[in-house]
Amino acid sequence: MEKANVLLYASLARVKAYCERQHFKGWDPYDGLNSRVFHAIPFAHRSAFLRLCVIQGFKRCPVNLRPLLLVPKVYNAKAIALFLQGYCNLYKSVTKNGNLADKLGTAGQLLDQVNALAKLLISLRSPGDYHGACWGYSFEWQARTGLDFPKHTPTVVVTNFAATALMEAYEITHEQQYLDVALSAGEFVMHDLHRMPYKDGFLFSYSPLKGNDTVFNASLLGSRLLSYCYRYNGNEQYRQAAEASVRACCAGQREDGAWIYGMESVQTWVDSFHTGYDLDGLVAYEELTGDTKYHAYLEKGFNYYVSRFFEDDGCPKYYDNRKYPIDIHCPGQLFVTLSRMHRFEQYQDLASKVLAWTVSNMQSPRGYFYYQLKKGINTRIPYMRWSNAFMFYALSYYLIFTER
Repeated sequence: MEKANVLLYASLARVKAYCERQHFKGWDPYDGLNSRVFHAIPFAHRSAFLRLCVIQGFKRCPVNLRPLLLVPKVYNAKAIALFLQGYCNLYKSVTKNGNLADKLGTAGQLLDQVNALAKLLISLRSPGDYHGACWGYSFEWQARTGLDFPKHTPTVVVTNFAATALMEAYEITHEQQYLDVALSAGEFVMHDLHRMPYKDGFLFSYSPLKGNDTVFNASLLGSRLLSYCYRYNGNEQYRQAAEASVRACCAGQREDGAWIYGMESVQTWVDSFHTGYDLDGLVAYEELTGDTKYHAYLEKGFNYYVSRFFEDDGCPKYYDNRKYPIDIHCPGQLFVTLSRMHRFEQYQDLASKVLAWTVSNMQSPRGYFYYQLKKGINTRIPYMRWSNAFMFYALSYYLIFTER
């Protein structure tokens, strides 16, 4: 345990220092369409095929083409939300253990960062005529189903991370604006997302756009956000909508406890970190509403998660049936899920193995984390949202456990 703690503090301090040097701006695996060179090519942007080729080309290339093709480093709303939650976790840990201040910053410094990030996150809200605050990505992208998402299109995933981080910032600072903005996001979920009937409930759509309505983890993150809002405002309509989504997603769980990503023919894989998102949504609904009817699904899903996605040496797997690619989200989500499920103590041996493997194989001496390891070819580009913000956030939950 002592050795794992030392490794944790060092790893967290390194990634924190790297992200602060970058001022929390960076590149993303999916930001190819931000290329100024691509936009300078006449008519190229009108072709869905060319857009998809650019996105996938940038994402899959192990060499970083972004400086050459003029893709700027920018703020990403989800990254800022992850940083905000992470700094809230650091603040709580340092106030409990002042000895951490030398490694991670004083409580005052961390509180200043919480306020700065919360204000920045509020400024990054998606423009448009929506019922409440909502957030999207800082780039245009296309889903596997072919649906095109213009830049800043709000999604339930980003909005969940942003709103719940603002709620955490409110708990620390008591700044009413943070809570007001966060609670308004419940209206976005209730009125701007559409609903696909499924079994005895419905699935929330991924975004207000038509055509991406079958993703289980996105619907459960909608339930998660409504459950957080319910904790503050007691809105029974929020709780009922959250339950309808939970009921549908539990009906979609396989008998062995797994969830496929979604119900479209191109969405039938089972992966590690989206399973973690499913569990996060279910446990939040149960704890924040007091409704325990779906606990058996939660337990079955958690048992599948911890038994199928990690090898004996701590190496994380992306899919339940094969090892590669090893994606940085996979180890990171473990620490978050163990924390949310209150299972860190029970699985601390697994957590320490995964931490040691990840730091040894996926953290640069410069502090940042790599995107993916593949057979023969690795992608070591320092993506801000996908790799560094997510691991900073994940390690902050590991830190909370060590300070208990």
